[in-house]
Amino acid sequence: MANVNKNLKFLRAKHGLTQKQLAEKLGLKQAAIGAYEEERSTPPLSSLLDITKIFNVTIDAIVNADLSRLPEKDWKGKSASKGKEILAITVDRDNKENVELVSQKASAGYLAGYQDPEFVKELPKVSLPMLPKNKTYRAFEIQGDSMLPIQPGSVIFGEYIDDTTSIKNGKLYIIVTEQDGIVFKRIFNFADDQGKLLLVSDNRQYAPYSINTSDVLEVWSAKAFFSNQFPEVSSNQSLSDQLALQVLKLQEEIGKGKDKTMKRKG
Repeated sequence: MANVNKNLKFLRAKHGLTQKQLAEKLGLKQAAIGAYEEERSTPPLSSLLDITKIFNVTIDAIVNADLSRLPEKDWKGKSASKGKEILAITVDRDNKENVELVSQKASAGYLAGYQDPEFVKELPKVSLPMLPKNKTYRAFEIQGDSMLPIQPGSVIFGEYIDDTTSIKNGKLYIIVTEQDGIVFKRIFNFADDQGKLLLVSDNRQYAPYSINTSDVLEVWSAKAFFSNQFPEVSSNQSLSDQLALQVLKLQEEIGKGKDKTMKRKG
């Protein structure tokens, strides 16, 4: 992996950073950067992913190319062909696709490593037998309370969507972008506003906002979720809940009416 060492030195110099400054950004000692650049050691995967994020370079380019000989546009991490990348997956012994879990802790590294098979390989694997076969799934542990009553820490199982035009208005999706990271929202894809997606939270305390489809790295259609907490009853009842209560009240009134009739006959 000699290219990594040479490219690290090239990128540091290109961005005007000292070894000490780069070490601080990576949470390493200056001696580690010196060892990398002098080819006495190679950055581990975790540091390599951080490096690609800091310098906005693809992991394929930093490992396999000589960046000093390439135009910058050829190794930038954010390319014009976004949304057409090959999805990195792993398979089990029977050659069936695994379902990788992206935990809250792994979410930051996912932005840099989602295209890297080695990074994806290191993610823990989970199983949900009820999911339909012959699809590609990934599980994401969500943060925050913007999608209550689904609780923070719940795991959302998503089916991979390879095109934002397949998004159905009002459905639940996991969206991955460089700006916002991994978010779980209801998505609206407006035909009269090309290139925009509206992201809506179920918790109305959070205002809707829009993003450009060109900024989307991945889309996963939510198919199921797991939580170790039961959803709390909301004071804002849904229409179906209100109808259910009305039915129950009607049944109670009918029952009382029958009781009165029986008493009169008696």
